[in-house]
Amino acid sequence: MGRQPLVAANWKMHGQRGRIASLIAGIRSGLTAVGGVEIAVCPPYVYLQQVGELVTGSPIILGAQNLAVEESGAFTGEISGPMLAEFGCHYVIVGHSERRNLFGESDALVADKFIAAQKHGLVPVLCVGEKAVHRKAGTTEKVIAEQLDAVISKSGIESLANAVIAYEPVWAIGSGKTATPDQAQPVHAFIRNRLAGHDAGIAEEARIIYGGSVNAANAKELFAETDIDGALVGGASLNAEEFVNICKVAATVAAD
Repeated sequence: MGRQPLVAANWKMHGQRGRIASLIAGIRSGLTAVGGVEIAVCPPYVYLQQVGELVTGSPIILGAQNLAVEESGAFTGEISGPMLAEFGCHYVIVGHSERRNLFGESDALVADKFIAAQKHGLVPVLCVGEKAVHRKAGTTEKVIAEQLDAVISKSGIESLANAVIAYEPVWAIGSGKTATPDQAQPVHAFIRNRLAGHDAGIAEEARIIYGGSVNAANAKELFAETDIDGALVGGASLNAEEFVNICKVAATVAAD
């Protein structure tokens, strides 16, 4: 059996209790006939308990959008791995481009967060990706290699056996521009080959998902690529029908 696709919703800073209840209800009802794909939802911190309760008894897995390196202490405004674990989180996004670019998170800090996530039983979804300036300069692979190597050098290649990698071209996120399969697949293949340079078995099993304006219309051609194992979905995940359709596409492609 090949790698099971993962479709994860990143709600970013969106959510209201009533809207979330309707959104989860819509996703749950739409997923009744969907199999063979893993589905996760990553709401803002303040809605973790609500979403955790709403997805109980469903195949939907709870995730978070970020975490602190520290376990506890005088770190006002931060949320730790043990806190996320206590609320039933399985996944946590680490190093999202918005954290890197808007909040100044370095490759080294992202690596420390990756380690913190695994220490507390969470599965990190490690985000890597290049800006438009890097793509134009032809340095996409260099940037992504540095982001990957920062984690591997600190935690070892073995840690990638219990993680997900999300390739998110920064120039595509929230822009409506999606990397074409011809743009995305080579980067996914580069990531897998980079891992294979350390451990071929881990590289083969690693799930590398795509993030960057994914929607139901472009999902099929992306998921059909050899090294694209699902998606980290932003804006489209705020619409139950759209998100469910993406999940259905992933299931259909995996079954073919």
